[in-house]
This record gives sequence, C-alpha cells and structure tokens, in this order.
Amino acid sequence: MSGLCLKRAQVRQVQGDTPGVLTQILDDGVNLAVWQRQLPLHISDFAAIMLSMDQSLAESWVLDLPEEDSQPELNGLAAGFNDLHGYEGFVADVTWLVGAFACLLGAQRVGLRLRILDKAMCPRFHVDHVPVRLVTTYAGPGSQWLAEDAMVRQCLARPEAEPRDPRLIQQFRSGDVALLKGEKWQGNEGFGLIHRSPEPAPGERRLILTLDWLA
Repeated sequence: MSGLCLKRAQVRQVQGDTPGVLTQILDDGVNLAVWQRQLPLHISDFAAIMLSMDQSLAESWVLDLPEEDSQPELNGLAAGFNDLHGYEGFVADVTWLVGAFACLLGAQRVGLRLRILDKAMCPRFHVDHVPVRLVTTYAGPGSQWLAEDAMVRQCLARPEAEPRDPRLIQQFRSGDVALLKGEKWQGNEGFGLIHRSPEPAPGERRLILTLDWLA
C-alpha cells in the first residue's frame, strides 16, 4: 500500500461525551475531535436570549498566555449583554475553553472570535489553512462537516461537486466543542477537515465562538 493510501485510510474523526476526547486531536490521523456536551441551562438560556434581542455582535480578541496554566482575562467580553442572567457563567465557560485549548496545545497566544450570525459565513465546503481551530456554537445550528472521501478534495472550489446526499453531511449540535485540524498542522497537509457554515433558516441566528492557535 502506498504511503498516501495508508494515510488516507488512517484519517478519522473521534467523538465522545467527556472533554478528554479532545486530547485525541494530537494523534496522527485524527483531523476532528468533538466533545459532545450538554450546555448548562443557564448558559443555553443566556445564549438564546442574546439571539432573541436582535442585536449584532462581532468581537475579535488576541489573548497572550505566556505562563503555563495562565487564565485569560476576558473582562468586557460581549459587554453589551452583561446585564442578562447567565452572563457570568457564559464568560466563565469561554474562559475555561480558552485555558483548556491553550494548555492542550501549549499555545502562548490565542485568537478569539465571538459572533452572532444570521447567514452562512463560509457557505462552501472548505478546509482551514491553520494548524487547529476550536469551534463551538452556543445557540443555533452548528457547523457541518464531511468524513473522508465524502467529497473529492481537488473539487472543493466547485459547488457542483458538493455532496447532495444529506446522509453524507454531518453537523455539530449546539453546545458541542470541536477541534478541527487544518492544513498547517504538521503531518496533516492535504487532510484538513472539510467543513462549512450552515445556512440558517429565515429569521434564524447563531452564536458561535472560534479559537485559533496563533503562537
């Protein structure tokens, strides 16, 4: 068997109901690790109320975490919603995710984006040109992804090449925490996870957090 065929056969995705599953993103051949979690009620309620207010949100932060096990300072995150019940719990959850992400990867700098979206930000199936990205949707439809061989990678730019069979299109649930390997992870070149943003239904919105390993 050629090296390419062997590598293709080993590309896989893992999912589990405890945060420990996320450590498997470090394994060769794993390009997706998903913690299938149930959001605490006060956080899911907070996110739902945020979306119901019909306000915009698009925040980007660069967080420096020079010390091992250091916690980010997220004072002022989504400050326009700080009077809502559940806000403190939401910020605490994001803080924990940033810390866990940095600890797992040994990251000293993390890029954070928190957005409310009413349309698909990346509507076509694509791969990310980053080492690894954390994606979680606090409310609304989650991102969609494909297992290996569901789509020919050389045709990613062609809309007609995208799978039509809905059984081939998988989707994260609201609350799931996903680590997606991209093209810049050493040894994963050519095997970044294929994914896209969902197209919300009319009037539907989503609250999404992404984290990037910057350094």
